Amino acid sequence: MKNNYTQNVEKKVCSRCVYDEDVPNITFDNDGVCHFCKLHASLEEQYPNKGERGKAELSKLISEMKRAGKGKKFDCVVGVSGGCDSSYLLHVLVSEGVRPLAVHFDNTWNSPVATQNIHKIVSSLGVELSTYVVNNKEYDDIYRAFMTAGVADIEAPTDIGFISALYLAAEKHGIKHLVEGHSFRTEGVSPLGWLYMDGKYIESVQKQFGSLPLKTYPNMTLSRFLRWVVFRGIKRVRPLYYMEYDKSETKKFLAERYGWEWYGGHHLENRFTAFYHSYFMPKRFGVDQRANGYAALARSGQMSREDALAALRKPPHIDEEILDLVKKRLSFSDTEFESVMNQPLRTWRDFKTYKQTFERLRPLFYLLTKLGRVPESFYIKFCFPWKKMGEITSGRSKPN
Repeated sequence: MKNNYTQNVEKKVCSRCVYDEDVPNITFDNDGVCHFCKLHASLEEQYPNKGERGKAELSKLISEMKRAGKGKKFDCVVGVSGGCDSSYLLHVLVSEGVRPLAVHFDNTWNSPVATQNIHKIVSSLGVELSTYVVNNKEYDDIYRAFMTAGVADIEAPTDIGFISALYLAAEKHGIKHLVEGHSFRTEGVSPLGWLYMDGKYIESVQKQFGSLPLKTYPNMTLSRFLRWVVFRGIKRVRPLYYMEYDKSETKKFLAERYGWEWYGGHHLENRFTAFYHSYFMPKRFGVDQRANGYAALARSGQMSREDALAALRKPPHIDEEILDLVKKRLSFSDTEFESVMNQPLRTWRDFKTYKQTFERLRPLFYLLTKLGRVPESFYIKFCFPWKKMGEITSGRSKPN
């Protein structure tokens, strides 16, 4: 398998992080620093995590959640996957006296380690767990449809389903805060163009390439989305933005305190997600999304740029058992699988989406962003005309 950072060593690479010129929409200044690094610096100023400023902002957010939850069973909803970020976030919230409802979206592809981690954390902390389980045959059919469609966005159904499950739980219990375990300092800012998602896109792909109706899958239609963010007033918050959060130290802490286990890599707690990151995107589209995390760690000083580049030169680990599992569960013979992996490329532009609707509603989403009900990343990515998609989607054939 070819690796984006070894097959094209002559490509321009950011002088501060590890993003290169193939990253969609990337620009460099005269010093060779990419605009994603400048965005990181802007976020550092906007979301302080050191000294009294960070503590004050975190305290303010925690107090806000407690006030909103007064007289209710829960103060917030927290999405849990068994990963490092959400596990530590639960620990912090409970330590601060917040009463979270842990919500897990189970698409039936969890790794055993991730499932064990979830139960270890919630049982130790005494946190109630609500699990939204999708019918496994239905979800496998969705995955097969997206792979057969020829698009890069095969993990869009999981991202949409996950956040929908959180909104549904918040709506059911009258909860006003939806807590996400994301940190730009460790996960980075995902480049525009590597993943597109919306509810109409899911429906369009499934209608054309799927064989089963969407019955148990919690899709996010536009009407649902607006109901949650406009009429229910549910906010999405990210406490890790205000915390000194060292990934390696956090893993050690969780292992010692709760018996939490590392599952081998970022987003690899789900077996299909592991396939997507380690095999599908590098082999089919020439994209190594490990760059997101390594770039973030380099920017935040948790890893040297040299070590990050060296890590990317090593090809992602491919688990043959997971590859065989994907073929088996999605009913692909070896011949069919190779055909799917080598078919002409398509993009989200070839299907019905909400993209133009999001652009028309940009003033509304700007207001909702300022109110904390829509992430700024959504506003930037979905509410403006797409400039360029980068090489992985501008062509119609497999990358060299």
